[in-house]
Amino acid sequence: MARTKRGFTLIELLIVVAIIGLLAALFIPNALTAIQKSKQKTTMKNIFNISTAIADYITDHGRAPTQDGTYDGSSTFYDSISTFYIKVLPLTDEWGTGIRVWCGSAATQYGISSPLQEDYIVSSYGRDRAQEDFTFDFNAPEDGLYEVLSLSDFDKDLVAYNGNWIRYPRAALGGSS
Repeated sequence: MARTKRGFTLIELLIVVAIIGLLAALFIPNALTAIQKSKQKTTMKNIFNISTAIADYITDHGRAPTQDGTYDGSSTFYDSISTFYIKVLPLTDEWGTGIRVWCGSAATQYGISSPLQEDYIVSSYGRDRAQEDFTFDFNAPEDGLYEVLSLSDFDKDLVAYNGNWIRYPRAALGGSS
């Protein structure tokens, strides 16, 4: 009676490892991009919701609440906006950095000058957690749009001024973002 060998040869194992390596090389970058895009979209939704809450506050009070930069759960801004104007006021963006809000005379970021009492800016610094060197031009608002072509594009700021996007990703040509 002949004994049959069980197991795989070295060549078979190397082929399987090579195939797994090729599949990983194809799918990991796409998975990383999808994760970052999800974080970006959630942060954009949060910025929009905060902007809407500030606009509602302005409707009731005739001016924006006082705020200059990041806020926390004990700040006047947080107390002014949360629970009544927005049920849950997020403290951070999806990358773990504090969301920035500038209201009234403090709303001078990104090249905005001479803000009124009802002006406000809500911003996320993106994945790199550093403010981008971006200046908004009222005469060319489309300059604030960018396409997400690589992971480094998730480092760009997301900025809403008075509830309107001034720095944000555009839908990719031939598809949607």
